[in-house]
Amino acid sequence: MVANIYDPDKRKLLSSLSHGSIFLSALVLSIGIPLVILLVSDDPVIKENAREAINFHINVWFYGFLFGILCWVLLGFPLLGLLFLAHWILPVLAIRRCFQDPDNPYNYPFIFHVL
Repeated sequence: MVANIYDPDKRKLLSSLSHGSIFLSALVLSIGIPLVILLVSDDPVIKENAREAINFHINVWFYGFLFGILCWVLLGFPLLGLLFLAHWILPVLAIRRCFQDPDNPYNYPFIFHVL
């Protein structure tokens, strides 16, 4: 049996912090937290969760910009509403999953991966 050399409490905390950083309003701080965690941590699960959180941030910004432009032709308003809901619900689900299963990274649905 292989022993887990990584601390599960540290995994829960840092992975949840990566996903929860999107709730901070400062643009640099919200993406800076998972970026620092990605660069500092040596745990592969924490690194994967930080990458996924950064990708989610980039997707939210991209879709927000795109749907904001579409608001000029009145197509973007319902899409912005959906993005707003996804912006608040998906990170909460990711945090919950990190606490329930700290050994597996969470993957957001419907996003493209930059990192």
